[in-house]
Amino acid sequence: MSPKKKTPSAKLVKGMKDIVPAEQLIWDFVREKVKSAARDYGFTRIDTPIVEFTQLFKKSTGEDTDVVSKEMYSFVDQGGDRLSLRPETTPSVVRAYIEHGMLNQPQPVKMFYIGPQFRHDKPQAGRYRQFWQFGFEAIGDVDPIIDAQMIVMNYDILQDLGLDTEVQINSIGDKSCRPKYLKALTQYYKDKKKDLCADCTKRLVKNPLRLLDCKVKGCQELAAVAPQMIDYLCEECNKHFTAVLEYLDEAEVKYNLNPKIVRGLDYYTRTAWEIVEANEEGKLQALGGGGRYDELVGLLGGRGDTPAVGFAMGMERIINKMKEKQVELPAPRRSDVYIAQLGAEARRKGLKLLMELRRGGLTVSEDLSKNGLKGQLELADKKCARYALILGQKEIVDETILIRDMESGVQETVDYKKVVKEVHKRLASQLTEKCLKIKKMKKS
Repeated sequence: MSPKKKTPSAKLVKGMKDIVPAEQLIWDFVREKVKSAARDYGFTRIDTPIVEFTQLFKKSTGEDTDVVSKEMYSFVDQGGDRLSLRPETTPSVVRAYIEHGMLNQPQPVKMFYIGPQFRHDKPQAGRYRQFWQFGFEAIGDVDPIIDAQMIVMNYDILQDLGLDTEVQINSIGDKSCRPKYLKALTQYYKDKKKDLCADCTKRLVKNPLRLLDCKVKGCQELAAVAPQMIDYLCEECNKHFTAVLEYLDEAEVKYNLNPKIVRGLDYYTRTAWEIVEANEEGKLQALGGGGRYDELVGLLGGRGDTPAVGFAMGMERIINKMKEKQVELPAPRRSDVYIAQLGAEARRKGLKLLMELRRGGLTVSEDLSKNGLKGQLELADKKCARYALILGQKEIVDETILIRDMESGVQETVDYKKVVKEVHKRLASQLTEKCLKIKKMKKS
């Protein structure tokens, strides 16, 4: 009879996920692509606290949204303040824009972030209660080219990550034309109230626009033939949306007009979009989205006529999609050198050598707790180090070090004080040889 499996006393909280070392290669790949796009498009990073006053999200995201009414992690702290773990980052970025006087900087202020969000949602594949997003915000400019730039960048990042995506886009108008549309939408749904799900029955009274966003099949069928916002746009909103689409046409971004894209949060105006890709069954899956939110800065106490636009993408969803499509990742960077040591004194010196090599601009790997040269050289080979630096008792006495080329096996003794210079010299020589080989191959 096999022994009973012991249940660990320390367990992961439901809906949370560890990103273990083996997963970090793909996560770092995504992070680097986001940072690269941010540099190219002129965005600088902002990091806001995970904890904010609950009122920030009630005012911005909306008390009647599922996010605030059902999913937020909220608590009262020891000082009596009502606080929440952020369910999204846009309100925090806008708060920081106001609080740090960024209105006085050249507009638009372009910022990006990478970080965790928290929602007490039902855990399922690709959806966690702590989930990671990257996002971009441009605050302070109403020009439709800013909307187009955000969509192009959003699309561009996902193309760089090996995903063939499509933009689903709509305009949800503004305070001058949306009330007329909401009246028509409410009128349409009044006679169909008995066919709505429980949540949509509440939305009909509190937030009719969200009726178009429901995922329940019966509600989706009703939404498919509901009045469309695009038919109610005022002249300014129509002109703005037409310009955005013309810019996307020029950039050759794949998009589809979708009247059901309204985004789930209260603060959106005008342009709204989602980025989607088909799964294995051909069903479209949203990886994230964004939109314009021209009223949010004023709502949170800033100058009332400050326009803004932004987007956020779910990193877990993107990474799952990359795995599904078997996107090829770059090989991990090879170590320049591996420190191999023999004996207690060599181990002590090896620790200092590690620091000196890093300060000299070299990437280093080691296993200083290991004994035996053969085993250490095998590990150096597994780690794809270009050179092994061998330090034993003889080398310590002679104040030398042995440099071993891990590909050819050729070894040479050099002055210990010149080791950083010698390694750099050999790396440069390797690079020159590689370039010459490439040139010869091209000529032939």
